[in-house]
Amino acid sequence: MPEPAAWRYQKITKPMFDLPQPHLVFTGRVLTMAGPVIEDGFVEIDAGTIVAVGARAEMPSDRGTVIATGGTIMPGLINSHAHLNWDGIHDLARQSMDDPRPISAFKAAANMLKSLRAGVTLVRDLGFHDMNLFSKQAIEQGIFPGPRLKVCGNAIIQTGGHTYWVCREASGADEMRRAVREQVKGGADLIKIMACHDTLEFTDEELYAVIDEAHRNNLPITAHATYDACIERVARFGVDCVEHGGSMSDSTVALLLEKKIPIVTTFAPLVQQSQPAVAKKFGIPDWKVEERQKAVANPARYEGLVRAAKAGVPIVFGTDAGSPAVEHDVIAPELAHMVKVGVCADAMDALASITVRASRVSRMEQVIGTLAPGKAADLIVVDGNPDQDLFALERVRMTFVNGKRMHG
Repeated sequence: MPEPAAWRYQKITKPMFDLPQPHLVFTGRVLTMAGPVIEDGFVEIDAGTIVAVGARAEMPSDRGTVIATGGTIMPGLINSHAHLNWDGIHDLARQSMDDPRPISAFKAAANMLKSLRAGVTLVRDLGFHDMNLFSKQAIEQGIFPGPRLKVCGNAIIQTGGHTYWVCREASGADEMRRAVREQVKGGADLIKIMACHDTLEFTDEELYAVIDEAHRNNLPITAHATYDACIERVARFGVDCVEHGGSMSDSTVALLLEKKIPIVTTFAPLVQQSQPAVAKKFGIPDWKVEERQKAVANPARYEGLVRAAKAGVPIVFGTDAGSPAVEHDVIAPELAHMVKVGVCADAMDALASITVRASRVSRMEQVIGTLAPGKAADLIVVDGNPDQDLFALERVRMTFVNGKRMHG
């Protein structure tokens, strides 16, 4: 394992937010995401851990404070592609270059609170300079009450490449390795590269070096890859995950299957920006709305992703939160679109993309993603039946992270 980040050597007398981990028993409808729905069930938690799950008839009568939820109890949600330091409101490039670091930190804090209120208990933050490293430190040292975080530090790009204004630029294989090592030193959980925009980016030597260095440090590496030539290339070179995805040939789909590489789809910018009422609030021009509407309505745009999903490539939820018109509490529109276009078979499959499959992407499947005895008490209570109506997720009543009540 790499050497821990410097802040991990700091002595913490006590967390600033030292929230209790009470002994509670929730009753209601239970989606474990590991088996059938328990229509009348219970979930018992204690000291941050799930103790028992089952039918209400089997519920112990002498343990914990009982909370009759009247709703659905399910695992906490995981947003596998978000940018906490972007707010979804202001121009991305100008935010990235102009926001003073204290303002950027306040934005991240506000977006973590929004995430918790939306039922998101883990955010995979894929880059905004190195600010997400400080968000992670704040959470883990108890400075701020937020969701779990998996962070990449700076995303890495060739000099002058796609979104160079918010990435760690590098040129040459040695500099790629140095860029990875900087993120490792800062405490990154994964490495992200921007592998294309209109053209493929990185030389073969650079791409090999950045992937090899990530794996040498025992970190997964994910790639922004949006069309077939790029997706095939990064998969062949050995990335662990693809962000966004796009058009794909049958041979590329087969390669993803062979290497067990998931895709984190991010439809929310298209979906949100295609709605005139939403777009108007964010100052999105009419020509962009029309462009987005055509894209949303074009089945060909999703054909490669649909074929990949039907072939068995794992499809994972992400919103690209922080992009224009995509605030960090936008959850249901993405999930509904995943079902609408066919990358998820139904609402239950969509919920798997934001829980159990998402936990695997972050290498947390032994800890979170399902409700089962021994797992961490990351759970939410929803007013309604999200497996039947995904928009019930807009009514999250309680959010717990590691048994700590974070919302509600």
